[in-house]
Amino acid sequence: MPRPLGELEDAVMTRVWKWNRPVTVREVLEDLQQERSIAYTTVMTVLDNLHQKGWVRREAEGRAYRYEAVSTRAAYSAALMNEAWAQSDNPAAALVAFFGMMSPGQREALRDAMRIVSPELPAEVPSAPEEAGDGAGR
Repeated sequence: MPRPLGELEDAVMTRVWKWNRPVTVREVLEDLQQERSIAYTTVMTVLDNLHQKGWVRREAEGRAYRYEAVSTRAAYSAALMNEAWAQSDNPAAALVAFFGMMSPGQREALRDAMRIVSPELPAEVPSAPEEAGDGAGR
């Protein structure tokens, strides 16, 4: 299970994921420097640490390395969600609370994802009674 990335690790991995190709320390550095002051050796150390943790693979190119993500940001996010859910003493309640925090767009994305992994589900998922307007309280 991956542990959550630190702020700088996430900033570096965001670029690696976004570019979706092998990158050099210099490329990441130049992009990060548009937002903050940061040293070449800092970016090099972060990429080396990410390599040691298994987040990126690297290949030598001359005297430098090119780094490439081992998995996608989506896979990373899914692993974090799965780990958090597995830590709950009441997984069903954790899911209900999580779904309650979702925006309508996120719930629609969840419905789309469920239809992909479980094609036998109906096209429309029934709404909860409070969403359906069951007439109570009128």
